[in-house]
Amino acid sequence: MVDKDPVQASEKLYRAAEEAVKALAISLGLKEAEEALEMGRWTATLLFNAASSIADRLSLKEVRLWWRVAWTPHVEGLHEARLGSGEVARDVEYIQSLVELAKKNVTNAA
Repeated sequence: MVDKDPVQASEKLYRAAEEAVKALAISLGLKEAEEALEMGRWTATLLFNAASSIADRLSLKEVRLWWRVAWTPHVEGLHEARLGSGEVARDVEYIQSLVELAKKNVTNAA
């Protein structure tokens, strides 16, 4: 999909990263997940804070980087349609790392 439609690929990649952060925050019992539940939605601020909290909790500072990389296709790829296939393709490995971390940790927590 990245080669054919970088805008749609950007959306899918961002959504995967967003769901990974949410799942990790919930499974780790983070305050950001509680705040999102109270508010009835996740905000960008809560997602960024959750990524930092996940990084701290798991002692894996890369989580912050992975989340920030995912934010770029969301803004520049989806909303602004300024990213070409090559730029979007370069982000896949970081977002995949975030999704894999969620799979590992959410599965272990369940």
